Formats: sequence, structure tokens, C-alpha cells
Amino acid sequence: MSEPRWLNDAEMQAWTGFLETYELLSRLVDRQLREDGGVTQVQYEILTRLDESPGRRRRMTELADLMVCSRSGLTYQVSQLEKAGLLKRETDVSDERGVFAILTDAGLALLERAAPGHLRTVRDGFVDVLSEEQVDQLADIMAVTRKHLRGISGLCYGNTPQK
Repeated sequence: MSEPRWLNDAEMQAWTGFLETYELLSRLVDRQLREDGGVTQVQYEILTRLDESPGRRRRMTELADLMVCSRSGLTYQVSQLEKAGLLKRETDVSDERGVFAILTDAGLALLERAAPGHLRTVRDGFVDVLSEEQVDQLADIMAVTRKHLRGISGLCYGNTPQK
């Protein structure tokens, strides 16, 4: 067996810094969304993805791919949001195997209510502490790592792991 490639000091700082930053920001965002909208971060993202979609609707399989979650996990979250009246599901009339998730007016109202606090939390905790150049660099870095991980993970329905 070959020797593992240990992280050097800079790589370790980058890795642990990423993990800690993610956890801290995630907790702040989750707390704000629960206070302002009564939803979790995942549920808010589902509603946001629907709001950004044509007709405020998206096929469940496409939504699962965007969310990078399992179909069963997405189904559970969508069921919770449907019970709360924030979205509804409809069978695709052109393909009865397909199901659409559709943002309701109540879901849109929740987004409008929670968005200002959400944006404030993301800006105060993350975006506004970076320079414009750092934000651009980070966006580039995340695009590279996202593409790589989507290619090798097999977690996205539209992608298969690459060798």
C-alpha cells in the first residue's frame, strides 16, 4: 500500500478553515431562517429553487439534482413543505411517471418574508468580509471543485461517476 499524501500546513489550514466556516455560517443561516420563516436551510433552498424556475415549478428529479440530495430525502422535505402549504405536487400530464413541485403563493410569501434577513446574514457573516477580488476568486474555486465533485460523486441524477 502506498503512503498517504498528508496535507501540508497550508492545505490543512485551508481544509479546516473551510469546515469551520461552513459550520458556523450554516448555523447562523439556519437559525435566521427558522426565526424568520419557520423553515430549515434545505427547505428554504427548495423554495428558492422553485421560485427561480419557469412557472415556479420543477420536476422532482431535476430538483433533487440541483439540491444534491437523494430522492427520498427530497421527498421527505417536499412533503413537509406541502403539509405547510408552501408548495404542492402535480403529476406531469405529458409523462405520468414525473412529478412537479410547484411553489404556492404562501411559499412565495415566506420567501419574501425571510429573504431580507437571509441576505443580511449571508452578507454580514460571509460576503461582505471579503474583498470583491476574494469573492471572485472564491466563486472560481467553488466552480472548479463543484464540477469535479459532481463528476466523481455519483450523487447527482444527471451525472455518473467518472474514472
